[in-house]
Amino acid sequence: MRMPLIAGNWKMNGSLSLVEEFGRAFAGISLPVNVEVALMVPFPFLGAAGQALGETAVTVGAQTLSDRPSGAFTGEVSGAMLRECGARLVLVGHSERRALFGEDDAAVLARVQAALHAGLTPVLCVGETLEEREAERTEAVVLGQVEAVFDALDAAERARLVVAYEPVWAIGTGRTASPEQAQAVHAAIRSCLARYDAGLAGGMRLLYGGSMKADNAAELLAQPDIDGGLVGGASLKVDDFLAICQSAG
Repeated sequence: MRMPLIAGNWKMNGSLSLVEEFGRAFAGISLPVNVEVALMVPFPFLGAAGQALGETAVTVGAQTLSDRPSGAFTGEVSGAMLRECGARLVLVGHSERRALFGEDDAAVLARVQAALHAGLTPVLCVGETLEEREAERTEAVVLGQVEAVFDALDAAERARLVVAYEPVWAIGTGRTASPEQAQAVHAAIRSCLARYDAGLAGGMRLLYGGSMKADNAAELLAQPDIDGGLVGGASLKVDDFLAICQSAG
């Protein structure tokens, strides 16, 4: 049985006061025991989030990392630094990193490997643009991104990942893939993983990351191959994020 994971991605948003608000809110409620919850906060808030959420069941994560362990790379943050600040998960290959910062499949792989080396759980983000979907290239693009990473890892490394499918055309646009559309891609990813190992495919958590909200989470999470969500804007609102977490229980 795969434990659902609801991961909130704050992107370049939030504040220390919001971190504290989440800490107070989640300290006062009981999350479903069969659901893992994480908040991926901006680098400056990692320490504060660890303190604010330390007495809760919420795990702290980061939004990216350097592919280098240390050195003269001004502005970069290593996996070891993230671990020391309390992060346990890290997003890798988010569509905004790919599109805005030029991270190609090779760069994504290097960051996955850096995360694994640092003892972090990489949440590998994959997804297609609207143009690619309309050209009926969804599976070719998404599975190509998956294979670019999984082909280079050994069996033990593969098992440590989480995969998040984020249709680029549904991020921040208000559009959401229908549950059937999302399920179809998740099923294709799981079939792809089965080519490496049936146990890997059966145990891998696949998250949906395209504008999941409180009012559509339950229907999306009811799909057989959707094991949680990578939540954007709704993760900045305590009540909305909590409602999504409760939907996964």
